Amino acid sequence: MMLTAGNISDVKAAPTLLERAGRMRYLLGDKGYDSNSLRKILREGGTSPVIPGRRNRKRAVRYDQKRYRDRHLIENAFCRIKDFRRVATRYDKLAANFLSGVALATALAFWL
Repeated sequence: MMLTAGNISDVKAAPTLLERAGRMRYLLGDKGYDSNSLRKILREGGTSPVIPGRRNRKRAVRYDQKRYRDRHLIENAFCRIKDFRRVATRYDKLAANFLSGVALATALAFWL
C-alpha cells in the first residue's frame, strides 16, 4: 500500500508502486492511467496494460475489453473500504494515522 497526497495524479505514482509490486501479467486501470510513458514501463516489465484510451487521444489504443470488465471487482473493493466513515471522510491529520485506518478497514472488510 502506498499513500500519496490527494492532489497527486495516480499515473504519476504508478511507476513507484509498480517497482514494489513485482511481476504481473496484466494491469487493469481506468482512463486516468492512460499515458504513453506508463504503457512503455509496463511493456518493458512484461506486463500487458488493460487500460482504455482517453477520449482526446489522437490514435485509439487497443485493450482487452473482456479483461477490463473484471475491473468492477477492484472498484467494489474500494467501495467496501469506504463504507468505514474514518476512511471515507479522511478526518486524520497525519498520513500515518490515515494509513492505519485504511489498513484496519481493509482487515475488517475482507477478513472478518
